[in-house]
Amino acid sequence: MSATLVALATIFSQLSLLAFGGGNTILPEMQRQVVQVHHWMSAEQFTALFALAQAAPGPNMMIVTMIGWHVAGWPGFIVSTLAKFGPSSLVTAASLHAWERFKDRPWRRYVQSGMTPVTVGLVAASAALISHASNQAAIQWAITAACAALAFRTRIHPLWLLAAGAAIGATGFGQI
Repeated sequence: MSATLVALATIFSQLSLLAFGGGNTILPEMQRQVVQVHHWMSAEQFTALFALAQAAPGPNMMIVTMIGWHVAGWPGFIVSTLAKFGPSSLVTAASLHAWERFKDRPWRRYVQSGMTPVTVGLVAASAALISHASNQAAIQWAITAACAALAFRTRIHPLWLLAAGAAIGATGFGQI
């Protein structure tokens, strides 16, 4: 097995076990490993893959598979996908059994209460990382802020926001 495939397996199996609160919580470390540590792609390429993965139907962590494909073709596709989803699935199955077993214990509520702000913080860090890598001009920051506000304050479906972003991009508005 090539060193690249071993590196993909190592990175994504470790990240798999750290993804509390969803896959987006590990985006900052994923980006750091892929862009800064291994230099497999630029920050702009990472952001483009992330946007494409989010726009496509299916799991929101499709970026893992796309990174594997970008780095090592079909073998990378398979290795990164199995490494990301395998370990966490096994831990989740075992944890759910234990969680159900201790459902009436008072400490369970405290654990849940403590993990919520950690998860929110990790998701916010992911949003900041993707925004920083994506936006180079003030107008781009304004578009990001407007989309975030609309997503937070209204019930507009995210696909409409993506369509609006595509339309803005097609006009050339917001380009640097």
